[in-house]
Amino acid sequence: MAVFAIRKNHRRRYVILFLSLGCFVLYRHFRSPSAKLQINRSLGLTSNSSQFTLGGKPFRIMGGSLHYFRLPRAYWRDRMEKLKACGLNTLTVDVPWALHQPEKGEFRFHGCFDIETREPPTLRSHVVYRLFSSADYMAKEGHSLRVEGLDKQSVLMAFLQLASELHLWVILRPGPFIGSDLDLGGLPSWLLRDPEMKLRSTYPGFLAAVNTYFDKLIPKMLPFQFKKGGPIIAVQVENRYGSYAEDGNYMMYIKEALVDRGITEALLTADEHNGLKHGGVKGALMTFNLQKIKADEISYLEMIQPSSPVLVTELWTGRGDGWGGLHHTFPVEDLVAVVRELLRRGLSINLYMFSGGTNFGFMGGASDTPTYKSLVTSYDYDAPLSEGGDYTPKFHLFRDLLSNFNNEILPDMPPLHRKEEYEAVFLYQHLSLWDALPFTHEPFRSQLPVNMENLPVNNGNGQGYGYTLYETTISTGGSLKSEGHVKDRALVFVNRTFIGSFYDRNVELAVPDEKIAHVGIVGDILLNHTPLRDFTIYSLDMSPAFIDGLYQAQWKTVQNTPSFPSFFQGRLFVNGYPSDTFMKLPNWSKGVVFVNGQNIGRYWDTGPQQALYLPGPVLNSGINQVTVFEEAEADLKIQFEDSPDLGMTVDI
Repeated sequence: MAVFAIRKNHRRRYVILFLSLGCFVLYRHFRSPSAKLQINRSLGLTSNSSQFTLGGKPFRIMGGSLHYFRLPRAYWRDRMEKLKACGLNTLTVDVPWALHQPEKGEFRFHGCFDIETREPPTLRSHVVYRLFSSADYMAKEGHSLRVEGLDKQSVLMAFLQLASELHLWVILRPGPFIGSDLDLGGLPSWLLRDPEMKLRSTYPGFLAAVNTYFDKLIPKMLPFQFKKGGPIIAVQVENRYGSYAEDGNYMMYIKEALVDRGITEALLTADEHNGLKHGGVKGALMTFNLQKIKADEISYLEMIQPSSPVLVTELWTGRGDGWGGLHHTFPVEDLVAVVRELLRRGLSINLYMFSGGTNFGFMGGASDTPTYKSLVTSYDYDAPLSEGGDYTPKFHLFRDLLSNFNNEILPDMPPLHRKEEYEAVFLYQHLSLWDALPFTHEPFRSQLPVNMENLPVNNGNGQGYGYTLYETTISTGGSLKSEGHVKDRALVFVNRTFIGSFYDRNVELAVPDEKIAHVGIVGDILLNHTPLRDFTIYSLDMSPAFIDGLYQAQWKTVQNTPSFPSFFQGRLFVNGYPSDTFMKLPNWSKGVVFVNGQNIGRYWDTGPQQALYLPGPVLNSGINQVTVFEEAEADLKIQFEDSPDLGMTVDI
C-alpha cells in the first residue's frame, strides 16, 4: 500500500508538471506577437478616426527600416528576426531604382547587386526548422501567400517573401525617388544624359522612364499585397516631395501610376514639418519624419489632416556620417523618451533605421547642408542594431519598452554572429593606374571635357560610379583654374606626378610646363584663362568585370616607393568557416577595397570611420583575394579587428 501510494503521488506530480508546461506554451503562443488571429484580407489598412485598423481590427504600426541592398543576403533573416524580437511588427522597405535598372534597357531583379552568400552551417538546421514551422503556422492562420515561379535569386521578391514567412507586415517605398542617403536619391544616373531632364517632375522624358520602371517593378509587387495574402499593407508615394515641390501635378501622377498598375493598399506620403503643406496628395495619408518632438509639428499635422491617425514614417534613430566630420549619435535616453511619448499619444512609428547596414560599392550619397560632405561607407546610423548586427543599448531599452507597452512576451533574441580578428594582410603586388588603363573601356576622345554620365560607355548609358581620367597635352605652365566645374574632387597630375587637388574650396593650382591629366571634371578647366581642349577620357568604373580583368595585368612586386594612384594586392587566409571582421588601413590615404571581387567600400584618412565592415559571407574558407585602389599613400598592410571603429563621436 505504501509503495503504491508513493508511485501514485509521483504520477500526480508528473501530470501537474506536464499540464503546467502545456499551459505555459499555450500562454506564450497566444500572447506572442506571431500568434495572429484570423484576418479579414478584404479589409486592408484603413484610418478609423484617430487609429488604424487592419483586417477590420485595431492596429498600431510599430515598424523599423531595413535596406536589403545594404545587407548581405545571408543576414536578412537574422536582421528580421531581431526586429521581431525588439517588439516591432512592420518592416519598411525602400526600392532603389538605380540599382534595379543600372542601364536604360536593362532590369536586374535577380541576384544583381546583393552580396550573394550562404547561411553559416551552425544556423542551417535552425533555418530549415524555422522555414518548416513558419509555413505550417501560416497554413493554420490563413497566411496563404505563395508566389509561383519565385526565383530564389530574385532579390526584392525574396526579401518580401522572407518578411511574409516571419509574419512581418511591410510598408513599401518604391520611389521613384527614395532619398535614403543614396547617390542621386536612388534615381539612375543615365537620366542625366538628357540635357533637358527635370527630375521629379512631369517632364515627359522623366515620366517615360518612370513608367517603364513601374511597368517592370509594380507587377512583381502585386502578389505581395495584403488583400492578396501578402505582407504589404501600405505603399508610399515618392518621398519627401514637399521639401522639393517644383511641380504641382507630379505627386498626383505618381499616385495614379501606382493605382493604375494595381496597387490597392493604403497610400502614404512622408515629409518633414516644412514639407507637409506641399508634399501631400489626395487619396494618400500624410505622415511625417522627425527626431525630436516639437508639439507644433504634431498639432500642425492634426490640423491639416483631422480625424486621422498619425504615423511617424521616419523616426530618426541617428544620422548618416560625412567624410571629414564626426560620427553622429543620438543619446539612447533621448530617443527612448521620444518613443515613449509618441506611444503615449497614440501615434504609430517606424524607426529609421532599425539596422542601417553598409554603403557597399559607390552607392552612398552626399549632403550639401550646411556644406558638401559625401557619406562614409558605414551606414550604422546609431541604430538599435549595429552595422554588424549586434545589439546596442537602444535595442535593449526598446525591447523592454515595447514589451511592457504591449504587455506581450516577445520572441527570444537570436544569437549574435561571431566577429574575428584575422592576421594582418601584406599587399605585396602593385599595379599603377597608368598600367591598368588598357583594361578599361576603350578611351573616348573629345574636344570638350564630357561629364561621366555622358560618356559613350555601358551600352550608351554613361558611367554611373567610380573614377574618370581626363588627359590632354599642354605647351606651357601657369595658373590652372577649375571655375567651379569640379563638383566632387579631382586629382591633378603632370607627367604622372601629382601636383594638387581641386575640390569645393580649392579652385586654382600652379602648373609647370608639362603634360597634364586631371580626374573628375564636369566642365571647362582654364589654363591661363584659356579652356583646355582635345581630351582623351578613360572610364574607370571599378566594376567587378574591371577588377576581375586586372588579374591578367603585369603586376609587380611592391618597391620601397611605389607610384600613385595604384592598385595593390594581397591575400587573406581564413581558417575554418569565415566570420565577420573589420578592416583597418592605418597610414593609407584614400581609396577603395575589393575582397574576392566585391566592392566593400571606400576609406579615407580624413575620418571619422576608421574600419570597414567585412561580412563573413563575402569570405571563403582558405585564400581570399584583397585588392586596394589607393590614390596617394599606402602602408601596404591591412589589419583586421573584431569590433567596429566609427571614429570620434558627437551627440546630435
